[in-house]
This record gives sequence, C-alpha cells and structure tokens, in this order.
Amino acid sequence: MANERLRGAIVDLGLTFEEVAARLGVAAKTVERWINDPERKPYRRFQYATASLLKCEVSYLWPDERTSAEVTASGNAELVKLYPHRSVVMQSLWPTLYAQATRQFDVLAYSGFWLTEDPAFLRVVREKSAAGVPIRFMLGDPLSQAVAVRGEDEGIGAAMAGKIRNALINYGSIFGLPGVEFRLHSTTLYNSIYRADDEMLANGHLYGVGAYMAPVLHLQRVPGGELFDAYAESVERVWEAARPITSPTDCEGIHA
Repeated sequence: MANERLRGAIVDLGLTFEEVAARLGVAAKTVERWINDPERKPYRRFQYATASLLKCEVSYLWPDERTSAEVTASGNAELVKLYPHRSVVMQSLWPTLYAQATRQFDVLAYSGFWLTEDPAFLRVVREKSAAGVPIRFMLGDPLSQAVAVRGEDEGIGAAMAGKIRNALINYGSIFGLPGVEFRLHSTTLYNSIYRADDEMLANGHLYGVGAYMAPVLHLQRVPGGELFDAYAESVERVWEAARPITSPTDCEGIHA
C-alpha cells in the first residue's frame, strides 16, 4: 500500500518529487520508492529531514514510527550527566568506565594525550587485553590536514601533531598486546568519544579552546534511544576510514 500521507504532504506544499529530492540530497526515484514501496522506508535521518521539510510529524508520515516527544524522552533517559568542561570530570571516571567493558573498548580522539599519562587507565587497557576484550584506539593522523586545522583552531598550531606523536610514544608498551589495535584518522572530529560497551563519554570540541574546556556528555544506551547509537555509528565510520598502524613510528609513514 502506497504512502499516501507522504504523497499528500508533498502535494499540499506544491512541491515535486524532484524538488523534495534535491532538498534532501537524494535521487527523485528514491522519494518515489518511499511513497510506492512500503518496504522502502527512508533511514531515520531522512525521515526527520523529510518531516521537517514537509512540516509534519515523523509519526504522521510513517505511523509505525515514534513521535518526536517520544524520541526526546528516550534521549533524556540516555543522558547520565552533563559536565560543562572536561576539566571538572573526575579523572577516575575514565578508568572506571573502561573497567566495566566486556565487548567494546573504543577511544576516538585527536591525541587524548592526557589519558596516556594515567597509570590507572593504562592498567585497565592491559587487564582488558588479557581478558580478551577488543580495544580500538583511533588517533588523528599527525600528517593530515584535519589535525593541522584543529591545531590552528585551538591556537596551538603544529603542537597538535606533536601531542599525537607523544601520545603514541606513551602508548608504546601496549602496541602489540592481544586485541589492541591502533588506527590513524584524517577526520574532522566534532567530539572525542570514549566508549565502553553501552556507556560513553562524548567530549565536544569548541572553536578556540582545547577539549579540556569543552562539555562532556556521559551517555548510556537505553531501549528506544537514538543519541548513544548516533555517536557509536560515527565511531564506526571513523574506524572504517582510518589506517592501521603497528608501532608508534608508523605515524610518519605515507599519508592516507
């Protein structure tokens, strides 16, 4: 059965399929399939973008989807705590969080240098490696444009690349541990993300200041929530695009 609500909302605004598609950044045939094939619902991000464009609730256009109020309520439940700055978060929170990991241990940052000087964190890395937990480090490629730009944004210039190199040196003793992998990314990061199973700390990045002065969201995955998964999916995208390294000096290799 065709999605007549979607078709009607488009017609009511005097739009064509082509115009809707252009504003959403998809093909016109994709919009047609959303209408004519009930099994071809758009991804959630396109549902929200379409609903906003057509000035409708998502649950009106796709009745089996939740309302924005329900999504908001779930999102609020995902937020454990908001810290105005990373500098006010107790240092022990990071090793405590990762000590609970049994299946997912991810560090996504440009340098995360401060963690490399925390003996408690490094001890947890070794313990989790011995326990068979996969551990993934994603640090910025010091040769990349993204790192250079972030250095300028923070007002430290080339020191950002230096912090990454120093972080890798500090991690030297854990390279090669079972289950521990390092990759370098060239991504523009809007958050540093520290994930342990179904909890994470998302440290925002603000223009003009270091990450230690930016807010931190402590999130947990809850049924029906979307915030945690949105951050988790971004980690996966960075991981897939990053280049593996096997020693601290690999950062001086060919720029990916």
